[in-house]
Amino acid sequence: MPFSPPSGLKAARYIALAACTAVALACGTNYVYSAYAPQLARELHLSTSESNVIGTAGNFGMYLSGIPAGMLVDRKGPRLAILIGAFALFAGYFPIYKVFDSGTNIGVGWLAMFSAFTGVGSCFAFNASIKVAALNFPKSRGTATALPLAAFGLSAFFFSTLSSWLFPGNTSDFLLVLSTATASIVFGAFFFIRIIPSAGQYSAVPTDEPERSTNRLRRTKSRDSHTSFDVEPDIRGWALTQHTEFWRLFLMLGILTGIGLMTINNIGHSVQALWYAFDPNKDAKDVERFQGIHVSILSLCSFSGRLISGTISDVLKKKWALSRVWLVFTSSSFFLLGQIAGMSVSNPLNLWLVSGINGFSYGLVFGVFPTIVSEAFGLHGLSQNWGTMTLAPVIFGYITNLFYGKIYDSHSQQLDAGHYECSEGIGCYRSAYVLTAFASISVMGISLWDIFIHRRANAGKRKVMTATGAFVH
Repeated sequence: MPFSPPSGLKAARYIALAACTAVALACGTNYVYSAYAPQLARELHLSTSESNVIGTAGNFGMYLSGIPAGMLVDRKGPRLAILIGAFALFAGYFPIYKVFDSGTNIGVGWLAMFSAFTGVGSCFAFNASIKVAALNFPKSRGTATALPLAAFGLSAFFFSTLSSWLFPGNTSDFLLVLSTATASIVFGAFFFIRIIPSAGQYSAVPTDEPERSTNRLRRTKSRDSHTSFDVEPDIRGWALTQHTEFWRLFLMLGILTGIGLMTINNIGHSVQALWYAFDPNKDAKDVERFQGIHVSILSLCSFSGRLISGTISDVLKKKWALSRVWLVFTSSSFFLLGQIAGMSVSNPLNLWLVSGINGFSYGLVFGVFPTIVSEAFGLHGLSQNWGTMTLAPVIFGYITNLFYGKIYDSHSQQLDAGHYECSEGIGCYRSAYVLTAFASISVMGISLWDIFIHRRANAGKRKVMTATGAFVH
């Protein structure tokens, strides 16, 4: 008679998933940077390039800490990573709040370091939440991980809306909310996040034991993402670099996230440029309100993309036997439309097309990529492997943000008050979107190449299995 786990285990899994989703909601606040970046630059007399250094440092902190965060989660379990995340989020946002509140420029280097702390905290806590969601629901990992992934994308909308409701037009209080709320949510979720053993593991696995003890129990199961004759791999560390599939995925993720991060980090500057040309007398608070609206649009569309991508990819794989990489192709196609909009939209009232399409595309790619990585290289090394993959956004995000900042600054003038302004509207940044349009096309080609390679490999495996079966019988 099969073992039936206690009824509380199912509830515990869903409670843990809810906690993972809450953690992810607190971890996506790097994408809210555009909501306060122009005000921070104006208050501290920073150029657009300097502002981008600070914003990019947050991305660096998130993605460069991916490998150590993944190794920690894989080896020690999720709970220590959650605590590190809560501490680092507070250690990053609170000093930025104090600097802005005092109006004292302590230097771009210090501000970049504090911004990097917020990225480190987000990475550690988010990695833990994704790993717990995937391990607690191994048969529906795409759908289970879609919830925290979607919440991560919704984070900017949640916090910008909360701030505009509680403290309209008050950037200082907004930063205070970020410093206290993010750390509090992550720390509170610590008490509910844990690996819940499956029915066959219940009597053998303690709840606080790191999940590496379950590796031996699942290592040889068939992957639900591949055909039944595939054994789930366990490839991690330097071994990844020996696989051409790793480099294809690395390029696709890096280029697409670089495209998305350029808009995410700079939509506030784009809003400022278009409104300055469209209506120079527009009240500064109204322009700031539009910044918040576009951050919310980016966030909501990213949330939508992340939410549906996991479920759609499961349907593609299980029902139609198609590669999940088709969603990467779809994302790059949408990104191309977003870049065309970025090159074309000169009326600030229509800028929602740029933020909406780019946000949705970014959500699509981030919603499906962890599952693609887990299928390619194994589930139990997911945190470490995902950390390795997220080095790609560091490289490509830096390139696109640097490119945008240099172009914007080349069209800007420093006013007597000390801050910088660009009065050329879309001309302030149009060239940056030309670069990213070509980058989108390149990923469309790489994704089709990857799909073709896998289709040919799977056809070869089926021929081998057919021949083997004929010989045996």
